[in-house]
Amino acid sequence: MNWGTKLIIGMLSFMAFIVILGVLMIRSENDALVDNDYYEKGLSYNDEYLQKEQVIKDNAAPDIELSGDHLTITFKTQATGTLKIMRTAKKSMDRMMNFKTDSTSSIILKSTDLAKGHWKFIVQWKTNNGKTYLDEQEVLMP
Repeated sequence: MNWGTKLIIGMLSFMAFIVILGVLMIRSENDALVDNDYYEKGLSYNDEYLQKEQVIKDNAAPDIELSGDHLTITFKTQATGTLKIMRTAKKSMDRMMNFKTDSTSSIILKSTDLAKGHWKFIVQWKTNNGKTYLDEQEVLMP
């Protein structure tokens, strides 16, 4: 076998390797966008930015505390809004819920419902004085 044949065999092997990787990538269901409507969200990003800045300006970031089998989210004042809990590793585990804080300005969730690992909590809320806020925090569940 001469060097030309070896070169052709090497090139064909490399091309087959690339094709196999491409097929595996296309068949994989784990690769997905974080948001399917990312373009629309990009258009309204200024509103999100202003809400995040309002959190910094008013020092209104909620405290997320894990104690036992409960997860407590405590706000500075009473609030009403939405909580989106995102699992970065598996989109099917994402959750979204509406909430209204109790008299102690907090929400209590069962932490046993959340799998171990990395979670992202996105809280968007409105206070009684009409201000809207948006805060994102990352939580590691033990």
